[in-house]
Amino acid sequence: MAGRSVSSSPSGETPDKPARSTRSGRAVPAKRVARSASSGTGTPSGSHRVARSASSGAHTAHEAGRGARSVASGAAHRPHKAADSDASAVSRAEQSAATSQTRRKRGSVRSAFAAAGNAVARRRSAKQARAQVKKPRIVEERTGATSPGAFVDANNLPSEDVVAKTLQETAGAIGVATRPKVVDFAARQKEQRKANTRRIAARVAVACAALAAVVALIWLLFFSPVLRLEPNNISASGANEWVSNEQIMAIAKRQAGKSLLLVSDGAVEQQLSQIPGVSSATAEKKFPNGLHVSVTAQRPAAMLKEPSGNTLTAVDSKARKLNAVNGSAQSVQGIPVIEVDNVDKALSRRAVQSALVILDALPESMRNAIVKVQANTQDSITTQLDNGISIVWGDDSDLKLKMAIVDKIMNDPNVIGDKKQINVSATARPIIK
Repeated sequence: MAGRSVSSSPSGETPDKPARSTRSGRAVPAKRVARSASSGTGTPSGSHRVARSASSGAHTAHEAGRGARSVASGAAHRPHKAADSDASAVSRAEQSAATSQTRRKRGSVRSAFAAAGNAVARRRSAKQARAQVKKPRIVEERTGATSPGAFVDANNLPSEDVVAKTLQETAGAIGVATRPKVVDFAARQKEQRKANTRRIAARVAVACAALAAVVALIWLLFFSPVLRLEPNNISASGANEWVSNEQIMAIAKRQAGKSLLLVSDGAVEQQLSQIPGVSSATAEKKFPNGLHVSVTAQRPAAMLKEPSGNTLTAVDSKARKLNAVNGSAQSVQGIPVIEVDNVDKALSRRAVQSALVILDALPESMRNAIVKVQANTQDSITTQLDNGISIVWGDDSDLKLKMAIVDKIMNDPNVIGDKKQINVSATARPIIK
């Protein structure tokens, strides 16, 4: 009876029959159920109990299958009449064993699912407990602006727990809430006034110190003897028979007694250049309290004066300009003066050039006595002396002979008499009138 025969495995044990799951309807072996129950639970004791229950059910089913096989093998040797009754008995035994095995498997599956559900519930409960223990946020957090109608998460809104914030601000060194500090406004104002007074006093002290330093520096640089120009520290060079050293030193010593920083070297040079015949002048400061003056000068032959101005121009015997001076500021005593319409044009005229040669050759005694010079033509150059005598020189030829004739006539009272003009333009026949 092939329909009732039970196949045996090579090991002689009855293979495990699949059991239907109450939820999915699929067959789940008992060992797989045990493993899933073991992995789903968090406690080892529950998974062991489920595994032992499943193992015991499988062992019972195996024993029942072995009994059924033994009955079937014995019935095969019975007579044909007893075969039907034996087959029915075997079938009932197999059905009973299968039913009990199925019930045990279902029970083990339900136990495994229950254990897994309990484990999940315990994990959820622990997570909720940790979330409840979390300290509430009391620090204000800036949330981004949302558009109208947009979803707003209340968990991200700033906390309004004023009590918790106050406790946190007033917490002591060990975390215990302390009493807030009470501010004494009167003492605070008094302390503020003292601080302001100290600040003002410090500023005044700094300003006074700075002012004292500036005053000391000014005194040191401009009034102390450290930089004071002493007269014995003034030196001069370039003096000659026309521009004396006394003239140069007189101008330079006007700056004595001043601080060397206040000495105007430009003013000294300007005053030296007013001496007739000085072509250049320089003043050099010698720190800390010295001054050196140098000039370049020569005797001018005459001074040219324009009628439209008060400036006199010193020129030499070769009709070269030496310098220009102010006639009212500097004396031109001892220098003949020639009145011209224009200095530049006059220097190019032959008559003025001859007059300069004659005047430069005259002795100083006669030059100092000249009060007027006329140079209308080159043959009629005339000089007028302070005693009223006029000398007509003519041109600049035979100048030494002419000066000798004039000197002899003027020094002989019997010859000059009361005459007021001496004409030596013709040396062979001098004329006295």
